[in-house]
Amino acid sequence: MKCFNTRVITLAALLLGCAGAATAQDKALNLYSARHYQTDEALYDNFTKATGIRINRVDADDAGIVARLKAEGSASPADVVLLVDAARLTRAESEGLFQPVKSVSLESRIPAALRGRDDGQGSSWFGLTTRARVIVYSKASVKQEDVDSYEELADAKNKGKVCTRSGSHPYNLTLFGAMLEHLGQVKTEAWLKGMVDNMARAPKGGDTDQIRAVASGECAIALTNTYYLARLMRSDKADDKAVMEKVAVVFPNQQSWGTHVNIAGGAVARYAKNRAEAVKFLEYLASDEVQAQFADGNNEWPAVPGARTANNPALEAMGKFKAETVSVANAGKNQAAIQQMLDRVGYK
Repeated sequence: MKCFNTRVITLAALLLGCAGAATAQDKALNLYSARHYQTDEALYDNFTKATGIRINRVDADDAGIVARLKAEGSASPADVVLLVDAARLTRAESEGLFQPVKSVSLESRIPAALRGRDDGQGSSWFGLTTRARVIVYSKASVKQEDVDSYEELADAKNKGKVCTRSGSHPYNLTLFGAMLEHLGQVKTEAWLKGMVDNMARAPKGGDTDQIRAVASGECAIALTNTYYLARLMRSDKADDKAVMEKVAVVFPNQQSWGTHVNIAGGAVARYAKNRAEAVKFLEYLASDEVQAQFADGNNEWPAVPGARTANNPALEAMGKFKAETVSVANAGKNQAAIQQMLDRVGYK
């Protein structure tokens, strides 16, 4: 049997088809995770020590996890699913891969804007960490006041200066979905067309590539998630330091609705065999003592308001900012409409 890369958190854990089910005498939890950070392992170990519940973990990317869940169907051993980005979570939700969770603890700690659909039976998923989608610009050729809102990415004054990763990438789909909530369909499509008109080159690469493109002069303005910036800011490599000397960052729309915030989140799998343990695990990840450590694993912020942030010098250097309050679930649900707009305006 060909299996995904599987990492077993405790030596005693036995896997059944890459993620075995628990026996009546031995509580276990089967976790399908798109998070791949060594810092998470200590948190999982602590959960086992505190509860006696073993964690069997299957690692894959978001697309691989969703494909596996769909292929396994009702035979899936997955109990908890961790995915990155509201667009991916809402897509998996729409494909019936999660089950609703009613938890007083989770509902009191995770803001409604950072949770999935709730039809009265509980939320389909919960945001556990947050990141902002910000604008990076060239210190040498761009003024901050020319890029302090998302709308200005489409302004004629920035023609030939913008670069982004693919418009169809989930990070952009969710941002654009949020813009649809703010601006409506006509204005959002016009905005996307303006961005296409302002491109310095065709969309390509990831967020780090966009930051490097700004530093090299290939373009002058780009979009990125904050954790990509934080990684470069914390790097000891000379070329990374050189990149950060040439770029600046702005949190857009501080004078209007605030900067777009996305999430990484967790859900209970639709066919979870260990539902009680799965809910307990999500509640653990939303606890005060875990939030900062879980978020800092990827240079992010806790999803729980008021939770202590880790001592992360890069995030501290970015400072505080006003975040938008639009539901990330609604932004994620807009991805199909956004994709149609992208096709019409030629945003690759």
